[in-house]
Amino acid sequence: MSRIGKKPIEIPQGVTVDITDNNVFVKGPKGEISFDFEKDVEVKKDGDIINVEMVGKSKNAPALWGLTRAMISNLIEGVTEGFEKKLELVGVGYRAKQVSPNEISMTLGFSHPVEFKSPEGVEIKVEDNTHITVLGIDKHLVGLTAANIRKIRKPEPYKGKGIRYEGEVVRRKAGKAGKIGSGA
Repeated sequence: MSRIGKKPIEIPQGVTVDITDNNVFVKGPKGEISFDFEKDVEVKKDGDIINVEMVGKSKNAPALWGLTRAMISNLIEGVTEGFEKKLELVGVGYRAKQVSPNEISMTLGFSHPVEFKSPEGVEIKVEDNTHITVLGIDKHLVGLTAANIRKIRKPEPYKGKGIRYEGEVVRRKAGKAGKIGSGA
């Protein structure tokens, strides 16, 4: 049994939720977004509370029950507050600059600057030269965009240079300590 699936979801003021056959459409102050759920679960709306129930008897039904409840909760949180991921550039000469609201240019030690354009629905902001914020209402898309930016230059373990999430701890390696005590 899913402990997450049992929890009811409260709909805050200013948010409208429409449930059709296998689709949940959420509209709020920050935008609108929808989610298609599986036939093994049923979503019911009672006033300003949404309940998700398991209907199917398949092996995946309990997992889909909790997943559907979490996805609907994230949709509601996204249209009310939004999601953000913060990235930082660590390294001498590593910097980013804003080209447009959804495009940045980064200097990351390559022979050329790297241009990154975000998908629709995601906004990228450069606070200062070394801090990037990814904003949006879709939690999955915000996380995926941040991961794609980080993938351009992952933090390396010897000096720690690269793009990392804010607060991420990079395990450092000692590197070559020199040939101390070798008889050569």
